[in-house]
Amino acid sequence: MTRKTSLVLAVAAALAAGAAQADTLRLMTGPQGGVWVPLGGALKNMWEKAIPGLSVQTLPGAGIANVRGVDEGKADIGFGNSITSVDGVHGRGAFKHKVTKACQLANLYPQYFQMVALADSGVHSVADLKGKSIAVQPKGNTAELISQQILQAVGLSYQSAKVSFVNSYTDAASLLKDGHAQVFTLGTTIPASSVMDVAAGRDIHLVPVTDEIVAAMRKMNPGYVKGTIPAGTYPKQDKDVPVIIYSTHLVVSCSLPEKTVYEMAKTMAAHVSDMAAINKAMGSLTPKMMAQDIGVPFHPGAVKFYKEVGAM
Repeated sequence: MTRKTSLVLAVAAALAAGAAQADTLRLMTGPQGGVWVPLGGALKNMWEKAIPGLSVQTLPGAGIANVRGVDEGKADIGFGNSITSVDGVHGRGAFKHKVTKACQLANLYPQYFQMVALADSGVHSVADLKGKSIAVQPKGNTAELISQQILQAVGLSYQSAKVSFVNSYTDAASLLKDGHAQVFTLGTTIPASSVMDVAAGRDIHLVPVTDEIVAAMRKMNPGYVKGTIPAGTYPKQDKDVPVIIYSTHLVVSCSLPEKTVYEMAKTMAAHVSDMAAINKAMGSLTPKMMAQDIGVPFHPGAVKFYKEVGAM
């Protein structure tokens, strides 16, 4: 083999490796015990089947960290939360710099911020969290930021309580089950598997928010909305519980090819039932809902699909 032939083969191999790498997209999901992990698996399967040559690698993540990850090129796709993603676009809150390289793919469903307390904890309001043992997620998780802000809404802080930072909702649930924490906070769908896990062995209740707390929260971020967890969602929950809600969505790298993102959006719209099998809240998802403007610029590939089906 001549030197020239060897060089040609080496270049060809490098180009092939680069192409293979380009066809592997990194999807940041969420903490164990939340719905983003299994939903990420469902998206991986549907996209790989629908888009020839595409491979998707799922990675753990959290709302704020995912948007940062996509913006910084550490991931290609990520789940986000409307409230913090819009903060990223404007470079405020948990974001020190404006997010410019993460584009909107689709809105998905509402998220519920839940404060789960042991029945014997004495916690019946947000103000009652003073002096209590609370398990929250690490920095970079949207639920952690909301935990801070909801305490601020009643004049409290982390210093007002005994806060433990845990790596997942599963770990937080374990602390409650063992009695090492009295409350844990999470932002996910309902019913949450980690909450059901605690309820299987301990009596629990959800801590409600008041209109005054919602108003204070909306001053911090207008993306917060008052919602309701219906009675019967969790064992022994005999009343509706008012809570803070916000939207889950998907962002992608703005540099991804238009055709790839177009196919991703098209595939999702065609497989709503597959996503709803993971999260019932997505059962009524339509292209029109996916295309709702939440303040994060859309990827051109997503725009092409939504316009094609009359959703935008």
